[in-house]
Amino acid sequence: MVQSIRWLMVFGAWAPAMLIAQAPPPPSGVYTCVDAKGRKLTSDRPIAECVDREQRVLNPSGTVQAKVVPELTGRERADQEARERKEAEARAMQVEEKRRERALLVRYPSREVHDKERNEAVAKVAVVTQAANRRIGELALERRKLDQEMEFYKNDPTKAPLALRRQIDDLAQSVAIPRRFIAEQDTEVRRINARFDEELARLGQLWVAQAATRPPVATVKKSP
Repeated sequence: MVQSIRWLMVFGAWAPAMLIAQAPPPPSGVYTCVDAKGRKLTSDRPIAECVDREQRVLNPSGTVQAKVVPELTGRERADQEARERKEAEARAMQVEEKRRERALLVRYPSREVHDKERNEAVAKVAVVTQAANRRIGELALERRKLDQEMEFYKNDPTKAPLALRRQIDDLAQSVAIPRRFIAEQDTEVRRINARFDEELARLGQLWVAQAATRPPVATVKKSP
């Protein structure tokens, strides 16, 4: 037990010395800096007055062999990490934007291809809208038949059979469904055109830039 305590005491005395020995020594040379008061200081060791700013280490020839940067505080380190994250995010966004641009050029090598796909997308919606309009036309025929039956009760519609009046109410609700569906398809067409317009604006710039990077086509002169 006594030996263990003595060993700990000896190790405790050696530990700081061991840590100091393990720390890398500062670079040798002439240290120079400008302190907070604007004074240019030089020394053969790190300058305490410039611990908060960069110090240059000069060779005997006067050239810079190293730079000693100040240790950041917790707040400064957090700010630096935040800046680095933002810069990394910005670079990632630029890479993603370039990837999207390349994908656009592959998908739409020309205005004709882009227009064709736009027309096809709008045509698909138009087919659905036409079907809804046909359904409205069918319901309109049914409504005319019911209106003809209601002619017998035009003087007093309350005397019309309950089943007939219920059919008219159900028919009105049935017509509202395809009309609402048509309105939704109109919104979809506007969304499609807005998307293609946005793509076309960007593609116009990409096509011009792509054409500028292509080598000129050599022309062969015909002999007379």
